Amino acid sequence: MRKVRGRSIRVRPMAGAPRMEHGDVPIDPYRGALYTPAELYDVQPYAGSLDARAYAWSLEPPTPQATLAQALHDHAVDEALTEWITGRHLVGVMGGHALDRSSAAYADAARLGWMLGQRHVVATGGGPGAMEAANLGCFLAGSSRDRLASAVATLAGVPSFKPSVDQWAAKALTVVDGVSGRESLGIPTWFYGDEPPNVFATAIAKYFRNATREAILLQVCDAGIVFLPGAGGTVQEIFQDACENYYAAPGSVAPMVLVGRTYWTETLPAWPLLHSLARGRAMEGQVHLVDTVDEAAGLVQERRVPRSTGES
Repeated sequence: MRKVRGRSIRVRPMAGAPRMEHGDVPIDPYRGALYTPAELYDVQPYAGSLDARAYAWSLEPPTPQATLAQALHDHAVDEALTEWITGRHLVGVMGGHALDRSSAAYADAARLGWMLGQRHVVATGGGPGAMEAANLGCFLAGSSRDRLASAVATLAGVPSFKPSVDQWAAKALTVVDGVSGRESLGIPTWFYGDEPPNVFATAIAKYFRNATREAILLQVCDAGIVFLPGAGGTVQEIFQDACENYYAAPGSVAPMVLVGRTYWTETLPAWPLLHSLARGRAMEGQVHLVDTVDEAAGLVQERRVPRSTGES
C-alpha cells in the first residue's frame, strides 16, 4: 500500500471478486493501466473518440449500472496510478486551463515544466493551458531550451482548443511525432469534459468523479506543487493542498510555491490567507511567493524528498 503525505490512495479489492456485466458502456471498468493519449484520441474527428464518447455517456441520466461502472472504473484508475507512481517523485504544476499557447505565460509554464523535468516527474491536471504547457516542458526535458522554444512557437499556430479540438490536438501531435519524450502525468476528469486532455502527458489517470481526482492529484505530488495564475480551480487546489500540509507531519510537508506576487496578493489575494494559515505550523517554511518560474523551479529542486515517501 502506497501512502502519500500520510494518506493511502489504494484499497485492494477482495481476491476473486467477480467481474460484473455493465451493458453498453464506452469504458472498461476493470482496466489495468493508465490511459495514453493514443487511447483517448483513438479516432478522428475528436467527437467520435473514446474521450468524447465517455464524456457524452457521463452526461446521460444515471442508471445503477452506469453509476457502478464509473465507480469501478475510478477505483481501477486508482490501482493503476498507485502502481505507476511507485519509485517516482512527482512535482505538481497547477494553473489556468484557458492560457493561450501564443502567450508569454504559456512559454513560461513550458519552461517551468522543462526545468522541473530535469529531476522530477511533472504532474498536472492533464488539460489545456498551463497544464499542457507544463506537460510539454517535461516531455521535452531531455532536449534543449531552443527545441522547447521551437515547439511552443509551433503550437502557437493553434492557440486554443476552441473552436476546434481537432486542430488543437493535431498541432500538438506534430510536436510529439517521432520524439521519445520524458514521462509525465496528467490527472484530468470527465467532470470537465469540455476541456480535452493534452497529448504531452505520457500517462493519464482520468476520472469521472472530480472530487476524487482533485484529492489524488494533490496527494501524489510528494516533491511539492507550483501554482501558476489561475481562477477558481487553482484557488481550490491551493487551499486543498494547504489543508494537507497544515495537518501533515513535519517530514511530510511538501513545498507550495505561488508564482506571481501581484496576482496572488491583489488580483486573487490567496497569499495573505495562506501565509497567515501557515504561521507557526510545520509548513511555514515551505510556503513561498515568487515572481518568476525560475525562482519556483529553484525552490522545488533544492529540496530533497524524504525517504519516507518512497525514495530508494
